[in-house]
Amino acid sequence: MEKKIAIFASGTGSNAKKIIEYFLGNDQIRVDLVISNKGTAPVLAIAQSFGIDTMVIDRSSFYQSDIIVDQLKGRDIELLVLAGFLWLVPDYLVRAFPNQIVNIHPALLPKFGGKGMYGMNVHKAVKESGETETGITIHYVNEKYDDGKSIFQATCPVYDADTPEQIAKRVLQLEHENFPKVIEKVLLEAGNN
Repeated sequence: MEKKIAIFASGTGSNAKKIIEYFLGNDQIRVDLVISNKGTAPVLAIAQSFGIDTMVIDRSSFYQSDIIVDQLKGRDIELLVLAGFLWLVPDYLVRAFPNQIVNIHPALLPKFGGKGMYGMNVHKAVKESGETETGITIHYVNEKYDDGKSIFQATCPVYDADTPEQIAKRVLQLEHENFPKVIEKVLLEAGNN
């Protein structure tokens, strides 16, 4: 039985694209739906170019109704993947998909996490802190920003001369390299339990 993923993204969709490409031709796992909170997000065009259904959600329906649960369950979605999705996932969605929502964070949690810690904000904070190492954390999602149980971490160096932009490039490389593989592992292990 094929396992289906829904990707939630707010922006350009480079991680979403890597995930979609990784599962192309896989007869066990596929990206079934891409959801964005921005109707103009480039990730929607990427999904459509691969023939994947898309959905745009607005803040009030996402936070004040659980209609999205019915839509996801109706599609037999087994894993929700946050790939640059900037809204806090509401409690009802976490309860409906326990240990079935994963997020990628561009730092080594628990450092540099929490509200407002995304994208370049994270890389600037890493640089300003004098850290010699950063990386990515892939974790389960709970009701708080960047607080769920860690699944996987990968590291890369931070050099004295690095700009936040250089750090961001190195971290993005780790994201693209590891996120699809970790998603696959999470789904296959879930199938064995």
